[in-house]
Amino acid sequence: MGRSLANLLGRVKGNDTIVDDRIPNSYLFRVMVSKSISLIYGMLRLRTFKRVYIHPSSKIKCSSRLHVERNFVVGQDCYIDALSEKGLVCGENVSMGFHTHIELTGTIRFLGKGMIIGNNVGLGSHGHYGSGMGFVEIGDNTIFGNYVSIHPENHNYSDLSKPIREQGVNSKGGVKIGKNCWIGAKVSILDGTEIGDNCIVAAGAVVTGKFPNNTILGGVPAKIIKSRG
Repeated sequence: MGRSLANLLGRVKGNDTIVDDRIPNSYLFRVMVSKSISLIYGMLRLRTFKRVYIHPSSKIKCSSRLHVERNFVVGQDCYIDALSEKGLVCGENVSMGFHTHIELTGTIRFLGKGMIIGNNVGLGSHGHYGSGMGFVEIGDNTIFGNYVSIHPENHNYSDLSKPIREQGVNSKGGVKIGKNCWIGAKVSILDGTEIGDNCIVAAGAVVTGKFPNNTILGGVPAKIIKSRG
């Protein structure tokens, strides 16, 4: 029975699913039903025949600027606003954990730049990914922990005669994260940051600046702890 349910789940997900024998059949059945509902809803919501999974509790705004490939997965209670110059572009096998928030234009005064996510990227739960004046680029095979945030713009604050909220924003070029990186839980990545390929960012770090390939970062502000390999 368990093997049959695993096979059905694999067909729904479109891959070879490996299931621990200790997982109850009732649990597998609920997962299969949830995936099937998300698949049907996702294909209808995005008007596509690609294999996409969107939980019905999630909200998507400006779907015309959302461009996805197969196995795009949006978890429960997520929020996507793809309004921006270049939209939100996602490669194959991109997943968003529950309560993840992507908002590419923070105000209707200025259209945001946009965001591109490579293949096989996993965004953990409760993340916040903005765009605004800075473009965000995430490389293939990069994974994110829970509660990660990306902020590719800053507030202007030099005029003491005006409230900061009225002085507008600026950007140093956005945020670029390389391929095969692991971004730990509760990391904040600020405008102007470039993280190379094969990097690891320790949990809780605040990252700003440019970092080479194959490095491990940590701290507030983040610094190179050591190199990989």
